[in-house]
Amino acid sequence: MAPTSKKKAAKKVAKVMHEFKGGGLHSGKGGPVVKSRKQAIAIAMSEAGMKKSVKKAAPKGKAHSPKGEYKSAADKKKHEAKESPRKKAMEKKMGRSS
Repeated sequence: MAPTSKKKAAKKVAKVMHEFKGGGLHSGKGGPVVKSRKQAIAIAMSEAGMKKSVKKAAPKGKAHSPKGEYKSAADKKKHEAKESPRKKAMEKKMGRSS
């Protein structure tokens, strides 16, 4: 059963890690002796009913917004004002004028 408070959980983790350092921590009932410190920590946290804290990475900014999505009206105007040289060349070739 999982401890109810952080203090109890911390004591349980300390007890399991002490057992690991002494070479008496087994994975499962009478399983092989745990040799990895990471595995020992995982067992300790599991027995203490704790969750592993995961740091979330900051979302990476997009280099280019998908079509139709602009941060502001000003960005939309800037984008619409720019016309690529390639597009201009194609329009010239096709006989269209903008």
